[in-house]
Amino acid sequence: MGHPKKPALRSDAQRNRERILEVALAELTHSADAPLSAIAKKAGVGQGTFYRNFPSREALVLEVYRYEVQQVADTAAQLLCTRPPEVALREWMDRLAQYAMAKAGLADALREATAARGTMKSLAHGPLTEAVTLLLTANEKAGTLRPGVTPDDFMLAIGGLWLIDPHGDWQSRAGRLLDLVMDGLRAGAPGPPADA
Repeated sequence: MGHPKKPALRSDAQRNRERILEVALAELTHSADAPLSAIAKKAGVGQGTFYRNFPSREALVLEVYRYEVQQVADTAAQLLCTRPPEVALREWMDRLAQYAMAKAGLADALREATAARGTMKSLAHGPLTEAVTLLLTANEKAGTLRPGVTPDDFMLAIGGLWLIDPHGDWQSRAGRLLDLVMDGLRAGAPGPPADA
């Protein structure tokens, strides 16, 4: 028997919450100052239900961001199930770039909702660090990356992603940056272990 989990939200309440998050993601990505009343209406929930779930604009924006980051983080394990570690890492970097670019509007909303500097980074830190650790560990076991790369090294190396203009030719710029990072990570890789 596993540990008892926290009681799950009733499924209709859970569905309402997820629907609000999905609508909010689309609306806030499109326009940082989308009104909460419009989000509630599009999600098909009453104001009471909406405010029970998200008592303030800041609460909603932070939760949308957390939800999105978790989705990106979760793809690391999925990719590792179906691809070699090196390919999984590179594809996950592309997912992260798409996420970073597509969420420019959300980033604006988050900046408006939170005066505190560093909130975005600290929110993303946990799930993304777990995803990166998973990918780096798999690659280290396969001998495809130089040994001793830490999740912090990796996050610093891809930090340039957050400086790319999402309204310009971001795909080729992000692709070039991530290829460079990947080349650096491969330099000095030991290759597969002898008993592989």
